[in-house]
Parts: sequence; structure tokens; C-alpha cells
Amino acid sequence: MIAAIATIVVAALIASLFYLGRDEEAHTSKGLWIPVIWMLIVGSRAVSEWWTQDTVKGMTDRYTEGSPVDAAIYAVLIVAGLLVLNSRSRKVASTLRANGPLLLFFCYCAISLLWSDDPFVAAKRLIKGIGDVVMVLVILTDGDPVGAVKRFFSRVAFILSPMSVLLIVGFPQYGTLYNKSAGAVFYNGVTTQKNELGLICLVCGLGSLWSWIDAYENHGQRHRGRQLIAQSVSLLLALCLIKVCDSMTSFSCFVISAAVMILSGRPWVLRQTRNVHFLVGGAIALAVFAAFIDSSGVLLRMLGRNPTLTGRTDIWKAVLSFHTNPIIGTGYDSFWLGGRIEKVWQIIGYKGISQAHNGYLQVYLELGLIGVALWAWLAANGYRSAVSVLRVDPLAGRFRLAFITAGLIYSLAEAGFRAMMPIWVVFLLATTSTPFAEDPRQSENAAGLMHVQLGAGQRRFRVLQ
Repeated sequence: MIAAIATIVVAALIASLFYLGRDEEAHTSKGLWIPVIWMLIVGSRAVSEWWTQDTVKGMTDRYTEGSPVDAAIYAVLIVAGLLVLNSRSRKVASTLRANGPLLLFFCYCAISLLWSDDPFVAAKRLIKGIGDVVMVLVILTDGDPVGAVKRFFSRVAFILSPMSVLLIVGFPQYGTLYNKSAGAVFYNGVTTQKNELGLICLVCGLGSLWSWIDAYENHGQRHRGRQLIAQSVSLLLALCLIKVCDSMTSFSCFVISAAVMILSGRPWVLRQTRNVHFLVGGAIALAVFAAFIDSSGVLLRMLGRNPTLTGRTDIWKAVLSFHTNPIIGTGYDSFWLGGRIEKVWQIIGYKGISQAHNGYLQVYLELGLIGVALWAWLAANGYRSAVSVLRVDPLAGRFRLAFITAGLIYSLAEAGFRAMMPIWVVFLLATTSTPFAEDPRQSENAAGLMHVQLGAGQRRFRVLQ
């Protein structure tokens, strides 16, 4: 009875959010549903995991083999995305030319398959990683890229957050997990564990906040009240779920990144570029200080965590004890192959770990110092582009700076720079440069600018033709 009532209520909530949150002024293509479906899958759980508990196979088998059903679904989505991009070949070509560091990073990932313990498995994962890039390009090459980004986040948030509530309340066999060793119930919603639920709430929450800010500041927007209600409910759901699942990494990351999003639009920040650097640098420095420098652990204890970051430091010591090749690493997404995963379990004393719980360390283990340098170039190029966009389009610039900050901070405690991780997808979305975005003169000549009067000032919306 509870399940039936919860299903009806949540279905009505989802329908209401889509109705209230619709934006008649945005003109996006139907192809946008391809990255939305991709994000719905990577932000929840693989399709095959919805009907099987997979208790027979060990975690090492599941990590290496995967599911043919899932592989087929990912392949269909990637092919569909490529077909959409083929119809936008000129935009795609100009976008790729503007993102040399991104291309070099993935080229090096492909070359690293040569020294992987299992090149075939690593190649399958690389294809999925390229799929992330395909989805990002589908969004950014849309005829209305700003509208496409907003609809992308809204559609994902309007589905995943309410569905998580439904599974927790009405279908606890899917939405909750009981940990015997801890003697406690953990809430995972549409995902497979609580930290994953916290991550998707972080992504959806920031996306909802960005759309809320746009509606709040845009007094001339049609049906502004509906937009504010829909995004407020979506934001509240995300924050409540973060609290319920007790993912302090996601919560602290949200607070800091949301502050960057809000403050980066203030006049005193926009006045000088160095103020942007101080804002973003200060946010990242605060997170680094709390995690690695504050020897007293005061900030971590305030967040309800111990100075070992809930055992993460033990994992870092364990993976570094393998002394992998410091220059080239073990190959793309290959550290946890070749029996290393079970050895790590033996060292730390428990099973279930399949990531280094630090994105920078994960890149180093798999791609070595060369990979770290290429990744750093990719991130720095994206940040430079975001700062340039902020001067032309504050709305888009705030989005990019906030999600770059979120990706950098989240990866201090989780392996966020991995294929098909929601934070990696939005990090790529935020760091990928788009032609004419940085130069207002080129933007006016090649893309055109639509001006909307907003009280005493004006806001610019870039509409790619």
C-alpha cells in the first residue's frame, strides 16, 4: 500500500516539475534526450543492475567483465550521439579545434592501452570515456547551448531526485542498504551506494541552483514564477537527499561550489579578473586545508568526519605501496586489474573498494606523471576559458566556474575523473571551450548576441547560429 501511494505521489511530482519547469523560450533539439538518458544511467545504476543482485559473481568479476546488455545500451547511445554530431560537423570541428588539450589527453589514454594488464577491458572503458565526450558535444553544439544545458540538468534532476525518494520510501529493497558491520541502514536511492547518491544530488543541486539564479535575476522571463517554484523544489529535494544519505563530501563540495556560483556574479568579482582567481583559489584552498593541512582535524570533525577521511588515507597508502610506473602508470583505467584489487583489499582489511578515493591519485596510478600533466593542461585551459566566458556571459561563466570548482574539490576524496562518473561528465561540460565564447567581438560577428533588458542593466545570451 505504501509503495502504491508513494508511486502515485512521485509520478505526480515529476509531472508537475516538468510542467512548471518548462521553458518556452529555449529552442533545443530532440537529440538532447540522448545525453539526458546517458546521464540518467551513469547517475543511477547500470540497466542490468535493476533486475539482478548479482550475488554469485565476485566484485572482481563484475569489475572486469561488465554486462552485454549494458554494453549494447551504451553503444546505441554513443552511435546515436555520433549521428547527431555528424549533422553538426562544422560546429563539432570548430569545437574540437578549440580543445587541443582535451584531444591530447584522450589520445594519450588510447596509447596507454598498450601497457595495460588487459588492453581489451581497458579499451571497452575508453570507449565509454569517449562516450562522455560525445554527450558533452551533443549538448554544446545544440542550436541553443545555454538552453540545452539548463534543460539537460532540469530533466535529469526532475527524474533522479524524486525517483530516489520513491525507492527509499516505497521500495527499500532498492533504495536502502543494511551494513552488518556498521549495524546501520544507508540510503542509496537510485544509485548503488550512499556516496553515489550524494554525488548525483551534488550535480543536480548545483544545476538547479544555476537555473534558479537565472530565473530569479531575469525579471523579464516568461512564466518566471513557475521556473522558480520548479527549481526551488528540485534544489530542496537534492539538499534533503544529501542530508539523508549523509554524504558529507558532496555536501561540503556543494556549499563551497554554490558560494562560487553566487559570488562570481557579484559586481566586485566581475570588475577584475584577479578577483575571480582569488574566489576560486580560496574555495579550493579551503578544501585542501581541511583535508590535508589541518593537523588538528577541526574542520573535518565539524563535518562529522574523522581525520583519516573515513579510512581514505589507509586506501591511499595501500595503492601507493604498489610502486607503479611513475611516468606512464598502469594504463587507462587499469590499476584495479591484474589482481591488484584483491591485494588492496588484503592490505586495508576489507572488500568493496575499486577506486583510489582521490581523483588526482587515480590519474597518477593509471596514466603516470604524463597523464597528470595532460589532465592539468585540460583543466587549466578550461578554467581560462571559463574566466573569459564570465566577462561575456556571466550566467554561463558562473556555471562553468562552479562546476570546475566542484570537480576539483570532490576529487580530493573521491576518484571523480573517471569515465561515466557524473562529476566527470559535468567537469568536461564546464571545461570544454566553445568557439567565439571568449571574444565578444567574434561572438557578435559570428554568433550574434541577443540582448534582454534586465532592470538597470543588460544581460547577454549567446545564440549560436
